[in-house]
Amino acid sequence: MQVGKGRDVGLNQISLFEAKIANGNGEQTLSRDIYRLGHRFDFFRMLSCYYTTIGFYFSTMITVWTVYAFLYGRLYLVLSGLDAALATGKRFVHNTPLQVALASESFVQLGFLMALPMMMEIGLERGFRTALSDFVLMQLQLASVFFTFSLGTKTHYYGRTLLHGGAEYRATGRGFVVFHAKFAENYRLYSRSHFVKGIELMILLVVYEIFGQTYRGAITYIFITVSMWFMVGTWLFAPFLFNPSGFEWQKIVDDWTDWNKWISNRGGIGVAPEKSWESWWDKEQGPLRHSGKRGTILEVLLALRFFIYQYGLVYHLNITKQYNQSVLFMASHGL
Repeated sequence: MQVGKGRDVGLNQISLFEAKIANGNGEQTLSRDIYRLGHRFDFFRMLSCYYTTIGFYFSTMITVWTVYAFLYGRLYLVLSGLDAALATGKRFVHNTPLQVALASESFVQLGFLMALPMMMEIGLERGFRTALSDFVLMQLQLASVFFTFSLGTKTHYYGRTLLHGGAEYRATGRGFVVFHAKFAENYRLYSRSHFVKGIELMILLVVYEIFGQTYRGAITYIFITVSMWFMVGTWLFAPFLFNPSGFEWQKIVDDWTDWNKWISNRGGIGVAPEKSWESWWDKEQGPLRHSGKRGTILEVLLALRFFIYQYGLVYHLNITKQYNQSVLFMASHGL
C-alpha cells in the first residue's frame, strides 16, 4: 500500500491553487528580498533567480499585455481612419515583406516556441519520435485549451496583487472531481479573471473585423487573429468544457434556477458570497477599498483605455467637423 499527498485534479481546484501561487509571487515581486538579491547577485545568478521565482509570472503577464496593446493599437488605427488610409496607400498594398512579417508573429503567439523546450527535453530523454507523439496527444487531450485558460488565471491574480496586494490562502480541497460544478460557482470564480477580459477582447476583435480594411479577405488576417480568437474562446468556455456533465440539459436547467436564486438574494452582514450576488460583489471590491494611492492611480490609468471606444464613436458619427473636438469629447463623456 502506498499513501501520497492528494493532488488537485479539477479545473476549479487547479485554478485556486494557481491563484494562490500567483498571489505569492506578486508579493515577492514587491518585497525587498527580490530587490536585494537582484542587486547582489552576479548576472547569471540573477537570471537564474528571475527564472526560478517571479520571472515566469511576469513573462506571462507581459504576454497578455502584448495582446491588449496590439488590439487597442489596431482599434485606434481602425476607428481613427488611419487603417483605411493605409489600406489604400500604394506603399502598403504592395509591401509584401511587411505583411509576411506581421503574419509570421502569429506562429509565436500560437505557442509553438513555448512548447519547444518541452519537446526538446522529452526528445533528449526518450527520443524525438516519442516527443512528437506526446505533443500530438496533448493537443488531442485539449492541453492547449487548459494552459491558455491557466494563462489568464496567473495574469489576473499576479497583476491584481501588484496593484493592490492582498495575497491570501485559498483552500482548494483535494477530493475526487466527479460532481458537476454549478454555473454560479464558475461565475464567482472566473468572472473577473476570465469572462470579463474575454468579452473585452472579443469586442476588440469584432470591431477590428467590422471596420478594418488592411487585411480584410486576406489570409494574413487569419494568421494574425486566430490565436487571439482561440484565447477568447478558451477564457469564455473552458470552465464549461472541463466541467463534468457541463452540457447535460437537466444540469443546465438546475444551474439556471440556482443562478436566479443567487442573483435575487439580498446581501448584507453575515450573508456569504456563495448565497448572494450582492455579498459576492462587495467581496470583489475589497482590493479596491484597501488599495493604496499608487494602486488606485494605476487602476484609473488602465481604465482610460476605454476612451478609445468613445473617440471612435464620436469620430464615426462625423460630427467633429462642425464643433470643437475637445468640447465635443467632454460633452459625450458627460452624457
